[in-house]
Amino acid sequence: MNLEELRLNCAIKQKKGLHFILASIIIWCIILIIHSTSLPNLTKNLFTFCSTAPLMPLAFLVSKIIKVDFQNKENPLTNLGILFSANQMLYLLIAMWVYPTLPEKMLMVIAMIFGAHLLPYGWLYKSTSYVVFAILIPILSLIIGISFEPYMLAIMMIIIEILFSICLIVENKNINLRAVLKS
Repeated sequence: MNLEELRLNCAIKQKKGLHFILASIIIWCIILIIHSTSLPNLTKNLFTFCSTAPLMPLAFLVSKIIKVDFQNKENPLTNLGILFSANQMLYLLIAMWVYPTLPEKMLMVIAMIFGAHLLPYGWLYKSTSYVVFAILIPILSLIIGISFEPYMLAIMMIIIEILFSICLIVENKNINLRAVLKS
């Protein structure tokens, strides 16, 4: 397979990463609950970090429900997708610095990192939705994060992730339709 065929294969078999985006809706709901409490900011931030830990198992579970090839071992570009995600871990060091320094802004930084890390998936999955949301999420996170309480940012992220999921579902239907028409 050439590069374009590998990208198409990855997009189809991975359903453009929909399982991770759906799992992140659950994570953001947990974060909303955390930031709706009267706990101290540092405690909320600690629980926020902890709440991101189940993303992989949740994505795996969602992949089984929506029938995604979670590993797609025959496509070497799957490893590139893993590298894109691992890159986000390095950026979380910024959030760790913000954690004690500006605790009321840590959630904003996490949301911005999450959004920005989506950009390379726009290329990998040939997805306009990833590109748009990779730009939109950090900008909206900055605006909402500066202007409102963190729980409002969590609400925004849930709404954005739902819209993003809908866009990916539409893209997946279109790519599957094109694949069927091509064959």
